[in-house]
Amino acid sequence: MTTDTTTPDGTASRTTGLRRLTALGAVATIASTFTAWTYTDEFPGDLTVYGYPGGLQVLTLVAGALVLLYALAALDTPGLRWLAPTGTTKALQLLALGTFATTWFTVAAIAVELGGVVNLDPGGFIAAVASAIPLAAFLLPDDTHKAARPRKLPSWAEILIIVAAFGIGLFVVTYGIGTEYAELFTGYMITAGFVAGALFKAGLMARLSALTATYRSIAVAAAFVAAAAFPFTQTTDQFTLIAVNILIFATVALGLNIVVGLAGLLDLGYVAFLGVGAYTAALVSGTTASAFDVHFPFWAAVLTGAAASLVFGVVIGAPTLRLRGDYLAIVTLGFGEIFRITVGNLDGVSGPQITNGPNGVPNIPDLNFFGYDFGDSHTVLGIELGGYANYYLLMLLAMILVVLVFSRAGSSRIGRAWVAIREDETAATAMGINGFRVKLIAFALGATLAGLAGTVQAHVQSTVVPEMYVFAGPVPPNSAFLLAAVILGGMGTISGPLIGATLLYMIPAKLQFLQDYQLLGFGLALILLMRFRPEGLIANRRAQLEYHETDQLDTPEGALPASGVGTVKAGA
Repeated sequence: MTTDTTTPDGTASRTTGLRRLTALGAVATIASTFTAWTYTDEFPGDLTVYGYPGGLQVLTLVAGALVLLYALAALDTPGLRWLAPTGTTKALQLLALGTFATTWFTVAAIAVELGGVVNLDPGGFIAAVASAIPLAAFLLPDDTHKAARPRKLPSWAEILIIVAAFGIGLFVVTYGIGTEYAELFTGYMITAGFVAGALFKAGLMARLSALTATYRSIAVAAAFVAAAAFPFTQTTDQFTLIAVNILIFATVALGLNIVVGLAGLLDLGYVAFLGVGAYTAALVSGTTASAFDVHFPFWAAVLTGAAASLVFGVVIGAPTLRLRGDYLAIVTLGFGEIFRITVGNLDGVSGPQITNGPNGVPNIPDLNFFGYDFGDSHTVLGIELGGYANYYLLMLLAMILVVLVFSRAGSSRIGRAWVAIREDETAATAMGINGFRVKLIAFALGATLAGLAGTVQAHVQSTVVPEMYVFAGPVPPNSAFLLAAVILGGMGTISGPLIGATLLYMIPAKLQFLQDYQLLGFGLALILLMRFRPEGLIANRRAQLEYHETDQLDTPEGALPASGVGTVKAGA
């Protein structure tokens, strides 16, 4: 609840006036989306129509509506106070900035692509001016406070909120994957980024997290149903293929998170384990390009690929895991390159005829599970699902398995040993932990999960070639992108690498013109992340306390941070 206290200098009146101005600016911005922003329909989305928004105007409309909601919440409008458990000012500022950025990006894109501001309709100028008015929120005083205990709702109402939240999440993700042109996807990323930041600043995401923790089983079921419903929202396989690759990338990133996030082992050649699983599955798939005349059933191919990656993980980890830090990173980087060069030379000329060298293993047949062909379309609940929808659901099950393994392992005795090794290996060893054994288990488990994902990737891509498993390249997954996904999302968490992998795959897939500048862009993103949010987008409590020891608002006076290092000043 936000309440203005009248003061002699009129501060309360000024604050109320600014909030009303912000609300009026939001209304004007919303109204501007129902006007034409350009004279010609050559700009994608056809922004020439009066009466309803289209293309990027829809994003401005949504952002403006959220600004209006939070402005009304700041004015203590009944029924809207629950939107901001920890205060409205910072959320309003981020939403206002997001609305301004999305609108001005659209106006600038129209001017650049069509050849000047002369191509703007008066509606475009009105939108540009209207979207700047809500920036008055930056003149508001900070009203951040500790969230009060929420009023207890009936169980059915809280469950309904959880279901609605996952339904909205499904819609937002589906909309992003389904964006058909680069301008719309860029605007989507701008809007989604600022909205997500605003919801976190307002404390709404924390409150939703508390609800999902209370109804954990229901939240897990809702998340699975929302994810499984994605193929049913698609009419073609174009965007379903993107979703399948995102799941493969995210699953491998979760496996790497065990090695890097929990055990603290810097592995720069992790993509090689993905390649081991993929090549193994390809060679036993029954393709005519295989050097072995065998055709394993689906379950046997999966187990063979995972087992091969496990063996390679143990063989590589046993002699190298006695190294630490940069030395271990260099050795694992070398292993990744050795794998790529080796499979490129097993062509019958430079070495035995096993992998067809640079040509790889093509024509991998679709998976077949008890007569169910994953490459064929099937009708489910009256809706026809394409071949990639089958692989999407299969990878979703694989991801659930990986999430289960990660969560169980992380909270087990071995998981606590991994964290101890990560924090201080010398101290952990002094306390009786067998550092080498613990690290080898993490390395082998991570390799197994990567191999599991690789078996599915081989059948989805229908071919495997050495260039797919490089340290850094234009197309993920590769070792650099996998490591970036873990760091960007948040090491040691489950949802962090999922979000990081989704962003790092979708951005290159949607913005083709950035193909040659991906590494530059991600390098800059990581630099900014390390400066402003070193714990990652989604961080666990320990990381937050370690990186922000002196500015934790909810740390008791005189208490030590979770890391046990440093002190917190009284009143900080």
